[in-house]
Amino acid sequence: MRFTSERRLDNGVLERGFTLGEVPGILWTPDSASASAPVPLILVGHPGGLDRMYPRLAGRARHTAEQGFAAATLELPGSGDRPRSAVTDQARADLRRALEAGEPVGEELIDRLVLPLVEKAVPEWRAALDALLSLPEIGGPVGYSGGVISIGTRLAAVEPRISAAVLFAGSFVPRVIFEEARQVTIPLLVLLQWDDEGNDRQMALDLFDAFGSEEKTLHANLGGHTGVPQFEGDAAARFFTRHLMG
Repeated sequence: MRFTSERRLDNGVLERGFTLGEVPGILWTPDSASASAPVPLILVGHPGGLDRMYPRLAGRARHTAEQGFAAATLELPGSGDRPRSAVTDQARADLRRALEAGEPVGEELIDRLVLPLVEKAVPEWRAALDALLSLPEIGGPVGYSGGVISIGTRLAAVEPRISAAVLFAGSFVPRVIFEEARQVTIPLLVLLQWDDEGNDRQMALDLFDAFGSEEKTLHANLGGHTGVPQFEGDAAARFFTRHLMG
């Protein structure tokens, strides 16, 4: 991990840009974090495009820091300045055509669209976790918050250092991810926008049902993809405080 920028935000949070190999990311730490008092970490997922997503990510990170957590995010494969994938670009084009024509989105298309992203992103998140937990001001435990939900599901299934997750429903889910969801046993909070345009509500409900966690909670709110109510941020903060600060 190599830090590339550093600035102090107005609420005392230290924001540092970094690269992990060729993958850019951002780390936010509260001013309370130190080698003598390391803080828990939340990995912040998103649908890609760090520059475009920055205002929302920084807002989430500020809120997270107020609760005493560090937060970190990575650019997704094929997004931002990272090399594009011809296979994924074609799958996105096929998805747009299917949605515009009102056609069903089949399993083969979902696999082409989502699985290459999951298979590349999850090892990158795990490598980032190795690097982040080596910093003296960051300790465990670790949470995961955000989307793409298939990335969060696989990461929760394979990464034992993640103790709790807040997952954002609203993206297409390959059939293999449903099988992996049964292996997820950590506490979960799943946020679902009931009127999420272009996505399959029933698929999100079926995935929630598939999770193997004994503690799992679904919060469903009316509205489209970007209309998650502000109070859900407070609910997520209470969730992580309960499971990562105990």
